[in-house]
Amino acid sequence: MTEHVVYVGNKPVMNYVLATLTQFNEGADEVVVKARGRAISRAVDVAEIVRNRFLPNVGVKDIKIDTEELNSERGNINVSTIEIVLAKAA
Repeated sequence: MTEHVVYVGNKPVMNYVLATLTQFNEGADEVVVKARGRAISRAVDVAEIVRNRFLPNVGVKDIKIDTEELNSERGNINVSTIEIVLAKAA
């Protein structure tokens, strides 16, 4: 099974909602919404909009949070990450 993932960045929230809906419409039973740093709140918005406005039969199966260490010109910085697993109800 290929993993269905939507990476959330700086685009408008509805772009990611549409990408998530497209994955479900193409037959995916699960879609993972991933984000890090300041995009985390946008990822939560995407998951909530998909669940509440478009696909009421989809729920949150799992949420994973983590910290990644990135190398930047100012040294190592820690960036928070989130993965929200959305799944169709059985």
